[in-house]
Amino acid sequence: MSVPVILGSRSPRRFELLKLLVGPERIVVKPPLVADEAGFEDFSTLSEFQQRIIEIAHGKAADVLSQCRQQVGEFVVLVADTTVVVEDSQGRKKSLGQPPEDADWESVVRGWFRDYYAGRTHHVLSGVVAVRATAAGIVQQGQRTCLSSVTMRADVDRWLDWYLQTREPLGKAGGYAIQGGASVFVTQLVGSYSNVVGLPLEETALLLQEVQAMSCCSSPGG
Repeated sequence: MSVPVILGSRSPRRFELLKLLVGPERIVVKPPLVADEAGFEDFSTLSEFQQRIIEIAHGKAADVLSQCRQQVGEFVVLVADTTVVVEDSQGRKKSLGQPPEDADWESVVRGWFRDYYAGRTHHVLSGVVAVRATAAGIVQQGQRTCLSSVTMRADVDRWLDWYLQTREPLGKAGGYAIQGGASVFVTQLVGSYSNVVGLPLEETALLLQEVQAMSCCSSPGG
């Protein structure tokens, strides 16, 4: 059960959440080297988004596995990908990733809040993949998706200027962090809170059990 867990992510939020399940001493952070990912263009159903998010997660897992050729013994690679699925004024679904890393990020996030969040419900979708492997190849693997629904207040402009000044939206899928200042906008959450933060704990725990990296009787962090 005490095999190292290689987290294929740069996200500090995923690291903090994973620590609750396996403990920091077992976690090795090894982000994917390739940043290019398939997009979500022209998808109209949540099932299509779910299929793509799993494809992206498997691609990340393959990237991280390719970096582990010198790893000794068995290990587990854990990767996740998260996107925010919204609907435009005509009911068409689209994915919001992270805000752009340029001077336009504030106007982009402002538009997201006004056009897609204010008084509406959107979905936060994650795909998680766990792979138990050796340097010689894959021993066992599994996958899960998680969908949470978030509703925000209609009068987002009341807090929007302040929220943008915090710079919290940077690096966050959908441009907000529910565990931070963005909590002032949220009026309802249905589903997994940890999923919206960055890593669905229940689904991740089930995957780690599947690949024999976590006992169902283990205490958090054990």
